[in-house]
Amino acid sequence: MAVASGTGRSSGRAGGAVTDARRRGFTPDSGRRMETTGDSGPGGEPAAGSRAPGTTPRAGRPEDAAVRSRAPGATPRAGRPEDAAAGSRVTLQDVADRAGVSLSTASRVVSEGPRRVGRQLALRVNQAVADLGYMANLQARAVATGQSTMVGVVVHDIADPYFSTIASGLMDIAHPLRLLVCLSSTTDHEAGEREYVALMRAQRARAVIIIGSRSDDAAQLAGLRAEVAAFTRSGGRAACISQDLLGVDTILPENAAGAEALARALVVQGHRRFAVLAGPRGLLTVRDRVAGFTAGLASRQVSLDPRLVVPGAFTRDGGYEAMSTVLAMGGERPDCVFAVNDVMAVGALARLRAAGLSVPGDIGLAGFDDISTLRDVYPPLTTVRLPLERMGEMAARLVLTEAATDRPRVMPVPGEVVLRDSTGTFP
Repeated sequence: MAVASGTGRSSGRAGGAVTDARRRGFTPDSGRRMETTGDSGPGGEPAAGSRAPGTTPRAGRPEDAAVRSRAPGATPRAGRPEDAAAGSRVTLQDVADRAGVSLSTASRVVSEGPRRVGRQLALRVNQAVADLGYMANLQARAVATGQSTMVGVVVHDIADPYFSTIASGLMDIAHPLRLLVCLSSTTDHEAGEREYVALMRAQRARAVIIIGSRSDDAAQLAGLRAEVAAFTRSGGRAACISQDLLGVDTILPENAAGAEALARALVVQGHRRFAVLAGPRGLLTVRDRVAGFTAGLASRQVSLDPRLVVPGAFTRDGGYEAMSTVLAMGGERPDCVFAVNDVMAVGALARLRAAGLSVPGDIGLAGFDDISTLRDVYPPLTTVRLPLERMGEMAARLVLTEAATDRPRVMPVPGEVVLRDSTGTFP
């Protein structure tokens, strides 16, 4: 009569089956571990070569089973063979075992899910996380939930305080939510933005926020709009801070209205002949601000000579070069120069000083945005103030803390004219 061994194999003699079970440390009738003698190695492990040929090693060690019933606070096991093989990788189950809680309880504490656990349990789990150095597998979590903890932000030039200040505002919202902000800076406008949004979709980002002007390239705009739509269909949220052209929640700076109000204020100060440092061709922000400024002058019966509208890069050097072009034209010098952003205005100020011209004594100078850098500029610069940091906060809240709506929301942000010493009062 054959007796089944612990491996499911059978032997021609009952004694052979019992001997096989003893070598593996278990009795065939109860599955309980037996004390072994003579053929065991250190720690009670069978010595090398002592296992009967053809037998299967046990599936686990008793201490592995015992740890599941260990009282809270007891000393954890030294480690599992699979942990050592994986470079001592710590799993969530290890954390649960260490804290003496269930795996689901440990998961709720670590992920800070909607179902809260008691304070004492949370403290034990968090202490176990610290003791073991546990790190959550965010990639696996993203696959399971369909979303990661990443928020994508794309700007046109991170060196420009306009963009960095907005980004700072939205980070203030993302940080308490324990979200990772991935920031990209691209000068390719819609083409570069489209590639970045596609990358964020592949990474299962929770949201994407696009900061910067749209261009007049209809084909590129259509491509970006399609990629943003694909991102939102995949479950992500999207917002932009620019013109309302992407079909998503939009923070809309009132560029034209702000420039129009500035022009009227400068005319009231006595300025009549103007030059405009207009920024890059093709950007809708440039078009809006120049159009608004022109309309403001016209409302006060002042015309703008088209030759004195000079394009240039949206940078300090771009403002310096555009100002050089204005000075090189000769003829009657403008009363006042309007740079369509503050960074260009700083470059223009440096060029005027290099030419030996005083501001505002010889020529007035105004900008747009009211960036933080202006605190160190002398004379203080007249500009149009936009609440840049608050704009970033508004965009972040739309996609991170507020519920989605059936139709995209558009939130206009007005500018405020701030008159300072750089324009003075023209006689």
